[in-house]
Amino acid sequence: MIKPSKVKFISIRLEKEFESLEEGNFLKKAIKRAINDLHQNAFCGVQIPKRLFPVEYIQKYSINNLWK
Repeated sequence: MIKPSKVKFISIRLEKEFESLEEGNFLKKAIKRAINDLHQNAFCGVQIPKRLFPVEYIQKYSINNLWK
């Protein structure tokens, strides 16, 4: 199933750090490619089983779905 999606950074600080990377930076290119892939298809990654969710993520972000 192909489903378009929105991509958001977990915090403003993280987004600012990402934006501060130079345009030619390998990491920035890889993250932009991943974001583009997610925009096109929300299910392009690997779903993590619920039993493996970090407790901190559940408590802090109230997640019920996690992909990598």
